[in-house]
Amino acid sequence: MIQGKKKYMGGVFLAVMMIITGSILFRGQSMGLLWESLKRVQIPFLFGGLLLMLGYVGCEAMCTRQIMKRLGHRVPYRRCLGYSFVGFYVSSITPSATGGQPAQIYCMSRDRIPVAHGTLNMMLIAACYQTATLIWGGGIWLLFPGTGEFQGSMGLLLGYGAGVMVLLTLGMGLVMFLPGVSRRICAGILRFAERLHLLRNPAATEERLERQLTEYAGGAACIKANPGLALQVLFLCLVQLGMLFSVPWTVYLAFGLHGYGWIQIAGLQALLTLAVSNLPLPGAVGPAEGGFVAAFTAVFGAATVTPAMLVSRGISFYAFLLISFLVSMAVHLRHRERGTGRCCGKTDLKTREISGLLHDKM
Repeated sequence: MIQGKKKYMGGVFLAVMMIITGSILFRGQSMGLLWESLKRVQIPFLFGGLLLMLGYVGCEAMCTRQIMKRLGHRVPYRRCLGYSFVGFYVSSITPSATGGQPAQIYCMSRDRIPVAHGTLNMMLIAACYQTATLIWGGGIWLLFPGTGEFQGSMGLLLGYGAGVMVLLTLGMGLVMFLPGVSRRICAGILRFAERLHLLRNPAATEERLERQLTEYAGGAACIKANPGLALQVLFLCLVQLGMLFSVPWTVYLAFGLHGYGWIQIAGLQALLTLAVSNLPLPGAVGPAEGGFVAAFTAVFGAATVTPAMLVSRGISFYAFLLISFLVSMAVHLRHRERGTGRCCGKTDLKTREISGLLHDKM
């Protein structure tokens, strides 16, 4: 979990970003008209959005359960849900989309799941999640190539987000399946950084890099030994993102609007997520809200888009930030009161081979 000052700094930074974002978005807005718009929201559709977000977290938990089952750990689904909520909370208050992964690995280790297996789990989920994001974004771009809402600065932001996502996915595939090539590339980068005196401790950096490459090699071994597992996790990630992208659709229905179909609204949210997901900001606060207003004005109308943004982000981020905090506290108290649990289960031959590869090389 986040320790000491970093935990509070993340929360303070998030609060500051929220204040700045609110002051920009609500400048010149009539609070009376905003409240009138919010009063006509149909509450049942909002519960539908919350259920979609529960499904979003639940899909990741299902991914973890399936991977852990292949690694020989019979982890209850409710415990996997706890890991996913912890990951959502920590990644939301840190300036990194993957900031929650170390926290999840830590929670797994407290439940007697080896760190190597926890790392492998998060690695496979991250690779499939990134691939699923590109599939969603690329598919929507092909279906609606003339999306006018992503022109100008929004188009540049989308290009940046898609470019970073492609590089991350290709880089992850490179280190997993071409370890020799990736070692040579990384060694060259380290030597260059050392010449520029950018590394305080080159030996320690090289050791950490080697450990990371070994973990990725374990991920490749797991995929090769269990090809169906990667496809299953990828499918769950596609469903997971579909639920996330459908939240604005429930908000659209909640305001009693019609004229746009689900695929158009979910598609806009898919492109928006692709554009802002790799920005170094906690929860992409600021660009996510501003991007929503820019992308969805044509859908909701100029008078309704700001309250729609409040409701949509309230469901998909702020409400779930609070829920995730409460669940994370419960997970922390469980570890504190009961100590470390014990995850039981037999390990099959393929799992022992993967585990041996991980432990022999680490």
